[in-house]
Amino acid sequence: TLCIIEAMKLLNEIEAERAGTVKAILIENGQPVEFGEPLFIIG
Repeated sequence: TLCIIEAMKLLNEIEAERAGTVKAILIENGQPVEFGEPLFIIG
């Protein structure tokens, strides 16, 4: 699990699409995000 996102009072675990190391976090805690928006760079 990379992170947990709250949507409409439900907590959703976000899984990585591939193995690797998180190289960058592209969003801030509490920042609204849209479906399909990149959250991390994995290398």
